[in-house]
Amino acid sequence: MSKLVTIFGGSGFVGRYIARRLAKEGWRVRVAVRNVNEAMFVRPYGAVGQVEPVFCNIRDDASVAAVTQGADAVVNCVGVLDEVGKNTFAAVQAEAPGRIARIAAEMGVARMVHVSAIGADAGSASAYARTKAAGEAAVLANFPDAVILRPSIVFGAEDQFFNRFAGLSRFGPILPIVGASTRFQPVYVDDVAAAAVKGVMGNVQPGVYELGGPDVHSFRELMQLMLGVVRRRRLIMNIPFWVARIMAGTFGLVRRLSLGLIKGPVTADQVRNLAVDNVVADGAQGFDALGITPTAMEAVLPDYLWRFRPSGQYNAIKESAKNLKV
Repeated sequence: MSKLVTIFGGSGFVGRYIARRLAKEGWRVRVAVRNVNEAMFVRPYGAVGQVEPVFCNIRDDASVAAVTQGADAVVNCVGVLDEVGKNTFAAVQAEAPGRIARIAAEMGVARMVHVSAIGADAGSASAYARTKAAGEAAVLANFPDAVILRPSIVFGAEDQFFNRFAGLSRFGPILPIVGASTRFQPVYVDDVAAAAVKGVMGNVQPGVYELGGPDVHSFRELMQLMLGVVRRRRLIMNIPFWVARIMAGTFGLVRRLSLGLIKGPVTADQVRNLAVDNVVADGAQGFDALGITPTAMEAVLPDYLWRFRPSGQYNAIKESAKNLKV
């Protein structure tokens, strides 16, 4: 019988790519999610019945145990960029990974892969980074042989980074950003998935791997690259951190007063994160140790950002038509 893997957050941005790759490898894939109806799109990743979304509340032991039962491996991809209701940084990124690791170990699961993030730091000023570090520690305490992946900012067709700013570039001549000089090392989502699959299949040694793409760019340079792809000229305006902190505090107050109905463009915790470079640390294990060659942004961005061009899919045709002689 084919081996079974449970992917917590398997319908999310990174999780769906891991699910697709493991299905192609012949694994039965159990996709553990909060909303099963919204995860039905994963079922065609494999043969009939091979990939199945199932309900799971990662804050509850019994729920995690139910979806872990019988699994040969587990992958945790769950994370949040902003706290909403009971889904706090502490609950989702610190407590839940430890719960998954503990229950997986108790049930005799052979392998575990945990997707964390570059910047995970117990001493960080950011709650996001601190809870990422706490989650890693909890995983290793319960499942010492786990593979932990720390990707930099992840890009791909469903990303919330390039898509977001490409969308903003359609409105007005100015593109505001916070932390223009902060450095990032964007990594392609399917490369992260390939690393996770190696961990699930036992093809790499347990440990922590920091995953970054082949190029390091400042936030400003990334926006310039994106604007080139979408064929738009915009003034990139850097918002100083002290101004961003005031803005985030104001939006935070408005959000609380509106009971969460009104959300600002940036939170105070995100501002703190944007002040720290997000690149692979010197001496860290990375793609080389995994035997994976990372994909360059230039090879992927045009495949999904074309829809933000002034003429969308017809932009290339119009540009070509300008060169025709009458």
